[in-house]
Amino acid sequence: MLEKINVQEIITLAKQAGEAIMAVYEKDFEVEFKTDQSPLTEADKAAHHIIEQGLLKLDQQNGTQIPILSEEGKNIPYETRKNWEYFWLVDPVDGTKEFVKKNGEFTVNIALIHKDTPVLGVVYAPALNTTYWAKQGEGAFKDGQKLPLKTAQQRKTYKIVASRSHMSQETKDFIDAIETNKEKELVSIGSSLKICLVAEGEADIYPRLGPTMEWDTGAAHAIVSEAGMQLQKYGDEIYSTHIYNKENLLNDWFIVS
Repeated sequence: MLEKINVQEIITLAKQAGEAIMAVYEKDFEVEFKTDQSPLTEADKAAHHIIEQGLLKLDQQNGTQIPILSEEGKNIPYETRKNWEYFWLVDPVDGTKEFVKKNGEFTVNIALIHKDTPVLGVVYAPALNTTYWAKQGEGAFKDGQKLPLKTAQQRKTYKIVASRSHMSQETKDFIDAIETNKEKELVSIGSSLKICLVAEGEADIYPRLGPTMEWDTGAAHAIVSEAGMQLQKYGDEIYSTHIYNKENLLNDWFIVS
């Protein structure tokens, strides 16, 4: 299945969604709130529609039938999902809070999951015009440059990435407990760009000891894995495999390093 997917076509699709997002971003827009109080804008809906239609068109072109699980799509019961061999995991606008604040730190996330593992990922930041992508066995890239771009030896400080909008007390405690012979430097940024900063070698670690959803991480997880790093489940100070398509789509706490 993976060999049938051309990652460049997924990048093109992410950029088309990005154009629709920026058309909303550059004007005054309404913000709705979902039942969990997370924000929703017409950009989320427009990007979802473009990605969904584009992936369905690719199905026709490739002779495939890959289901789509999107944050803005309909709720698909676990009884149906659990039998999926491959599926697309999509967040049309990751970092809607950053979008609403107009700070540019939001992304389009498109991942291909094989059973419980991301095998392809595209993360496009339309306001920054930056694209990260990876395909299993082919490496990870930022705007065409192979990742990582920097090693730990090239970083003067120990860089820790943290969420711009969701910093938990547990994450603060984890950061305080990190032992390093370098000066600690905290970098705050929105969306899946946090994971991508570790993948490109711009940061050492991203601890996320707080709630996220599978579509928040799937695409960037593929990128960080192909860059030679890990996104691992973290609980009781034990690291283990971070998996997808669980009955509950809420992510476990995780560490990227």
